[in-house]
Amino acid sequence: MPTLGHLGMAGAFVIVVCVILSMYGGGFSTVPAYLADIFGTQMVGAIHGRLLTAWSAAGIIGPVLIANIRQFQLNYGVAHNLVYDRTLYILAGLLFIGLICNSLIRPVKEHDYMSDAEVEAERRLQHESPKTAADIDIAARGSFGVSGVIAWLAVGVPFLIGVYIAIAKAAVLF
Repeated sequence: MPTLGHLGMAGAFVIVVCVILSMYGGGFSTVPAYLADIFGTQMVGAIHGRLLTAWSAAGIIGPVLIANIRQFQLNYGVAHNLVYDRTLYILAGLLFIGLICNSLIRPVKEHDYMSDAEVEAERRLQHESPKTAADIDIAARGSFGVSGVIAWLAVGVPFLIGVYIAIAKAAVLF
């Protein structure tokens, strides 16, 4: 069994990056459930849309911010090999601020939920027909059947092939 000493820093870096990347999709897929737990289910779609818009804005602003911080440091004589050290410390500070902001979020209290009358008024504005609890349950769960098996195979088989190829290519690094 190889140890960290046998793998070297490059191998350890590859392992850490693979672990982090493997968590990205799982974290992304839990966002709607997290939003429903925090804010209730009535407006999850709208809240999720706003969250994705903020995420997209961060995807655009983030690289620009990093490039500007890097250029600012280069303009003021920071050595080229130290430029990203300070930039990454700044980003770690921003991540820590994000952690604090996220920990300050609390679920909406039940007495602040919309009443049934308010929900119905909102649905009328959205031109939705009122649904019973049974209709909502059927719509949420759906049926699995043969089409579900085929869909899972259509996604799962290429995914497993991709995992196999990625592991085979990563094994060459070790």
